[in-house]
Amino acid sequence: MRAALAEARLGWGRTHPQAMIGTVLVEEGKIVARAAVEHPSSSGLEGRLLETLGRKPKPDAALFLTLEPGPSTNRLESGVKTIIDAGIRYVVIGASDPVPDHANKGADALKEGGVKVERRVLIDECEDLNLIFNHWVRERMPIFAAKSATTIDGKIACRSGESKWITGEEARQNVMLWRRLFPSIAVGAGTLVEDDPRLTSRIDGQEEWCGMRFVFDGLLRTAMERYLPSIYTDDYRDNTIVVTTDAAGTGYIRRLETEGVTVWVLPAENMRVPFSVFRKRCFDVGITGVYFEGGSRLVSELLHMRELDYHFNYRAPILLGDDKAKSVYRGIRVEKLSQAIRLDKVRHEVFGNDQLMRGFVSYPARLDVDETVFGHG
Repeated sequence: MRAALAEARLGWGRTHPQAMIGTVLVEEGKIVARAAVEHPSSSGLEGRLLETLGRKPKPDAALFLTLEPGPSTNRLESGVKTIIDAGIRYVVIGASDPVPDHANKGADALKEGGVKVERRVLIDECEDLNLIFNHWVRERMPIFAAKSATTIDGKIACRSGESKWITGEEARQNVMLWRRLFPSIAVGAGTLVEDDPRLTSRIDGQEEWCGMRFVFDGLLRTAMERYLPSIYTDDYRDNTIVVTTDAAGTGYIRRLETEGVTVWVLPAENMRVPFSVFRKRCFDVGITGVYFEGGSRLVSELLHMRELDYHFNYRAPILLGDDKAKSVYRGIRVEKLSQAIRLDKVRHEVFGNDQLMRGFVSYPARLDVDETVFGHG
């Protein structure tokens, strides 16, 4: 199954809105064929596996699949039929179909066809592989994830504003990997003005890659700059979308559009972009997930509005101990631990000297927010 997972990861970031799926065929204890879904239009995964084999499987052949065959994978029932027709009598499945109405139907159909089925092998790894796809098909909305890199005491910058670099190179390379998985990345106007980030995925040994880039700018202050940020003028500017409100000036909208940048003007009660409206717009255009890297304000506002679904926290072995150093989270009042925001289905990883804790965001029944913490825009 680990080999099947490795195959599935060949489609990392390339299969949206479909799932990443890997499969291997084992005969006499050896892998004899492999196949994976590597792009959205991939079909007939089991058929391609058998084509790679080039012959009929041996009687003892075992098929390993990271995801159960089923309608939500766009393979319909062809995968089940192909397996049965090939004479394969033992199938091992990692994760069940994430659509509740479809779960276990593929496995049950295999059993009805005389196939012995073993399920839930490395299920946590198989489900984690498709956290974007699973959320998309279960919730019918894109997943919103945020990343932060902090010291032990939760700081993202010194009181002077210095922040490069809190985490080491290995952790930053892992961030680039997640940037490659998510179909889009988002930052706030403040981060764009202060850091002028490229917002691309730059992995050692691979070509630079750029997904959709969102900038949250309620007043279009980034368009007021004498020199526009680089993501408005670089080779990937067609992938850049500025998300603003109807309070923004039309002249600044025209300036951005002249550069080839798309502008989404969303209705808002104030000068802040409404995340719920933004999420619906992403769904309408088929964007399955957004990776927020927008610093303290953007991540905190996502939490305030209960719009953050998943969180990545990289923690470095650095301790500032300075009350005036910049914290990553602000504006929430917690008097009891029962009122705290928590992470579920947590996974831990180590990159050099840095730790990564990531998981799904779980909100308390009541969340007290100090609305005076942030200004408008």
